Parts: sequence; structure tokens; C-alpha cells
Amino acid sequence: MPYTTRRRLVTSAVALALGATALTACGTGSGDSGTESGPVSLTYWTWTPGMDKVVDLWNKGPGRKDRITVTVKKQASGDTLVTKILTAHKAGKAPDLVQAEYQALPTLVSNDALADISEDVDGAKDSFADGVWQQTTLGTDAVYAVPQDIGPMMFYYREDLFEKYGLSVPTTWDEFAQTARALKEAAPDKDLTTFSANDSGLFAGLAQQAGARWWTTSGDRWKVAIDDAATRKVAKFWGGLVAEGAIDNQPMYTPSWNKALNTGKQIAWVSAVWAPGTLTTAAPDTKGKWAMAPLPQWPGSENRTGSWGGSSTAVTTDSGHREAAAKFAAWLNTDRAALNALAKESGIYPAATNAQTSGAFLKPPAYFSHQADFYTKAADIAETTAPSAWGPNVNVAYTTFKDAFGAAAKNKSDFGAALRKMQADTVADMKKQGFEVAE
Repeated sequence: MPYTTRRRLVTSAVALALGATALTACGTGSGDSGTESGPVSLTYWTWTPGMDKVVDLWNKGPGRKDRITVTVKKQASGDTLVTKILTAHKAGKAPDLVQAEYQALPTLVSNDALADISEDVDGAKDSFADGVWQQTTLGTDAVYAVPQDIGPMMFYYREDLFEKYGLSVPTTWDEFAQTARALKEAAPDKDLTTFSANDSGLFAGLAQQAGARWWTTSGDRWKVAIDDAATRKVAKFWGGLVAEGAIDNQPMYTPSWNKALNTGKQIAWVSAVWAPGTLTTAAPDTKGKWAMAPLPQWPGSENRTGSWGGSSTAVTTDSGHREAAAKFAAWLNTDRAALNALAKESGIYPAATNAQTSGAFLKPPAYFSHQADFYTKAADIAETTAPSAWGPNVNVAYTTFKDAFGAAAKNKSDFGAALRKMQADTVADMKKQGFEVAE
């Protein structure tokens, strides 16, 4: 990825200045000063399936009225798209709008690739939970995107097998550990769940729930706190369960894991709101036997959950029509018709709170048809999403997690050492890339 010579996250005052500078540099002038003098054509890079059908609603309705047309260009997701955006931006040819995962926003902002649209999406904040909106501001007064979909975390369990083995749904992590041990005593061939080192987002969400903020800024310096007290608590907890054999240590999303869920060898899963789709494929024979509950809590903490996944719609600094692009981004993620279409065509769980219990979410997922209040409960959980703090090299932290925690889980060795490795590698990479890092 291309990087500037001296890297830093802009703080609130500088963020506003960056927005003004970017507009001047792009020569957006009349295109951003209010009304456009003629038709506006925008390009939107996104990986969401069915997005072209959703955008058609805009082009035939509000877009036609405002003389703003949006063209969808399907892309790959993850780091591949981030790299493509930065490469295009370096040449001054990034599209007007991009879909960006929340953890990718700091990388894009630190490369001056995203515009501050705070003045153009005034009022949109009220449509989202505070913890969700915060992810698009990076803790500043700027707004770099409009939230699109989210992945609030929750606890899934085999209701029939919990009853069979006399288990109660855990409300705290201590109870979770006790439940894992009780199941092992009652059925040694079964596991409550597994610790999987092949999905860094799960661990990040658990740390977020515990109060971790892995990346923050102090003045013009980054502070990296992956190895903080909250994350150490999470690592020690899961490492302890793996070491004593109370839970499995195999990765998720493998044929073996699918079989364990489908046969009842594993009877619970710490996941997110999108889990029904995965269970439908991984454990088709157990449809109607699972239930969903809030994530267990840490004693003495607030009632909160972490986030596993989710993305936003951002406007690039290369766009010559920032105001028009921001208007579309706000419509896409707050308009009821657009949100219903996103749910129907794209299968997303919307970030906008008013859409989480309406339209496609009036009925539970087919896999959970017996749990009528599934989406009502999910919406309540989503409101408790804890703030997160992403940095400009999440990809490095995640890669080290998979390597270090993967080895620790396999060998049942010290998770604390793996966490320290994750911290050290992340800091070293930031310094190598030219970021100023506070010690």
C-alpha cells in the first residue's frame, strides 16, 4: 500500500482542515458549494451483492429528482479493495464512493483518501447507536463515512442439549467457563465451543466488549494498546479454557467444525447477528434447535457487546461532487425503502436502528423461526455496542494474531506471549511505515 512520508491520524481540528484542503486540491468548487449546475454522475465501489438493484431505487427516485446518478462497480472485499482504493487515489482517480469496513477507515483516512462529510450528513447520527457512529468518526469531530451494516456479537446455543445436560445459559464469562466444565463432566466427548485463531475479528470483538481500545491518538502520535489490561483478561480467559481442555482448540469454518456443530459435538457458538446464515450451511440438520442470547458479561462492567464485522459508505477526496455523494451515502443507509432493499437484496443487518425491527426483520430468520423475538432481541443487543478504536495497520495485527494465537491454541501454550507478539509486531510495522508512535 502507498504511504505518505510522515504518517499520523488527524485529530479533530486537523480533520476539518484536511477536508477543506482536499476539496481545494480536487478542484470541487461549485460541485460542493450547494446545488449542482448540471447532472451529476457518481461511481460507487462495493462488494455487497445486489447493490445494483438497491441503487436503482435511488436512480429512479431521489436521484432522478436531484439529477444525481450512481453507477455501481462490483469489487473484491477486504485488504484487496483497500489496496485498490489507495492505488487509485495515489493517481487521483479513486471513485466518488467506496464501501469500507470499519477497521479499514483509519488506513484510508491516514492516506488522505476519504473526505470529511460531517457538514453534508448533518442529522444522520441520530439513526445509529453511539458505538456504531463512533467508528466512522475515529474519535474526532469529522465524519468519514455513514454506517451501513453491523455485526453485534451474541451467544448461540443448542437449546435442546442445554436442557438435556442441565445447563443454564451463561450471563457472565465466569458462568460461561463453569458451563464448559459442567458439560465436559456430563459428556466428555462434547465441547461447549472452540477457540478459533483463524478469525481475528472474533477476538477483536471480545476485547472490544471487555473495554479494549487497541489504537488511540495522543496529539499527533498513535498509541497502540493491544496488550492492555482488558485484552490480557480476554486472552488469559480463553487461553486458560484451552489449556485445561474445557473447550476445543480447533479453527472454525472447516469441514470438521461444521460437522461438530451439525452433530452436536459442539453445542454453542460465540458469534454475531449474521450467524443464522452460517448455521444454515454449517449445521443444516439442527435447524430449529438453536437459540440466541446476549453475550456473557464481565462482572462489574456495563451491559455491552462487541462487534464482529460491518462496513460503511464513504466519500473519497478525489470526488468532484462530495455533497452529492454524501447525500447518496446518507440516503442509502437511512432511508427506509433503501434499507428494506438492502436487507432483501443484500442480506445485510442494517446499522440504522429504525430498520432493525421493521421490514425484513419483522420475522425471525428461518433457521430461528421458533424464536419470534430474535430481531427484537438483536436490536436491543446492538444498542449496547461498545466503542472501538481501529488503527492504520489492522491487517498486520490480524496476521500476527492468526500466526501467534494459532500456534498457542494448537500447542495449548501461553496466550499472553502471543498477545505481546501481536503488540510488538503492530508497533514495529507502524514505525517502519513512518507513523509516530507514543511509547
